[in-house]
Amino acid sequence: MKRPCCTTLANGLQVVTVELSHLHSADVAVYLKVGGRNDPAGKTGLSHFLEHMLFRGTADYASSLEIEAAFESLGGGINAATDADSTCYYGRIHPRFAVQGLEILASMLLRPRLEGIELERRIIGEEALEDISQEGDEISPDVVVGRMLWPDHPLGESTVGSLEDIARISEADLRQHLATWYRPNNAVVVTAGPVQHGLMVEAAERFLGGWQEAALPVVQPVAASPADGPNCRFVRDSDSQMTMQLAFRACHRAAPELTALKLLRRILAGGGCSRLHLALRERLGLIYSVDASIGSYDETGCLSIDLSTAPENLVTVLKATLEELRLLAASPVPEQELERVRTVYLADLDYSRDSVSEMGIRFGWGTLMGVARSIDEDQQLVAQVSAKELQELAAELFRPENRFLGVIGPIESIDQQRIEQLLQR
Repeated sequence: MKRPCCTTLANGLQVVTVELSHLHSADVAVYLKVGGRNDPAGKTGLSHFLEHMLFRGTADYASSLEIEAAFESLGGGINAATDADSTCYYGRIHPRFAVQGLEILASMLLRPRLEGIELERRIIGEEALEDISQEGDEISPDVVVGRMLWPDHPLGESTVGSLEDIARISEADLRQHLATWYRPNNAVVVTAGPVQHGLMVEAAERFLGGWQEAALPVVQPVAASPADGPNCRFVRDSDSQMTMQLAFRACHRAAPELTALKLLRRILAGGGCSRLHLALRERLGLIYSVDASIGSYDETGCLSIDLSTAPENLVTVLKATLEELRLLAASPVPEQELERVRTVYLADLDYSRDSVSEMGIRFGWGTLMGVARSIDEDQQLVAQVSAKELQELAAELFRPENRFLGVIGPIESIDQQRIEQLLQR
């Protein structure tokens, strides 16, 4: 694979091309560095709402149906996603139509109609209700725990937004957010597949060269603060199972220890041989699955463990989980286990070479965030992580004062005091 090519236009827009001549599909995307953390106070969900509205028609495509049909006529489809600090519009299409795909995306970004707000408000409201209990409480584990990790900061709030805030977002709010954050110096265009960089630069210049750059607002940083846990929050829901998320504040996205953190995540919950899978499912038989994920941002991050179990099993599951964390902090990972996990990680990196979407994320999102690296560079970093480094990281992360636990479900059925006591040990 050739190294990605990157050209910056006069207006600050970065155009990245990952030329993959051996593949037969292309991914065209525009990444913008704006997401939930950029939503104003009282307007949670604004970035996500705006993402939805850009599909409601443009000056060139009168409706969402016309936009969808235009992309399908290129042999693919269009989608978008908003997370804590980025928004992406993307489509997988036939390589010979990559330029036309970018033209449609440019129309959405520069000439949206922003019509049909009330219809979209109802749709987004239905999406928000998926994380609301019958009592009206937030039951998304990410939000329940996020508010403990980053109190009084947008990073801890729902990207979709609260029902109250969704109800008050106006067309003026959407247009202001668009004018503020949707700027070429806050964006990256990336194309991955059997495409030519020069052709995509020419297309970006034609369709997006007139996009005007502007100064960007200062983003509210996460206040530096010592770990103040353990912290625990119980939220009642009528589900038959308890949902548990145990999280730990961790490094930011450019930190040198991020690679070790990714290996640690795989050791904990990266497959059938992972420690939590073996302990909680194969030995105790108390869960169906367990996942671990990493959130990494400009100045902070977290490692989260997610699972569900019957109320009567929650204490046992939490105790066993904490014991596995203690063991990781107390002794080095055996060499055989480390090499097995490392081998799978290195293989997954190689497999991603065959995915236009993963290459687009790696070099599009990575360029936007200033952390783009080649697969070879990542593989070198993975090979260098030692058992001692993993143990030291585990000891730092899993301290009682860095534990944040969210428990959601029929909480009247569990011993809350016992859970809090376990968390403090």
